[in-house]
Amino acid sequence: MAKTNPFEFMQQVRAEGSKVTWPTRKETMVTTGMVFIMVILAALYFLVVDQVLRWGVGFILGFGG
Repeated sequence: MAKTNPFEFMQQVRAEGSKVTWPTRKETMVTTGMVFIMVILAALYFLVVDQVLRWGVGFILGFGG
């Protein structure tokens, strides 16, 4: 693989960066909102599952005593 000097490398990086399609502010805000909603739903789901398992294990362990 041929080595490039730092100046050439920076030119290549700039050229590749200009090819990127950057999201609009609205797209970024909508995506961020969806991420927050999914995080809240996942947290609630795991809270419910954790409480059910806690109750089940407590019932089984308390049953023998």
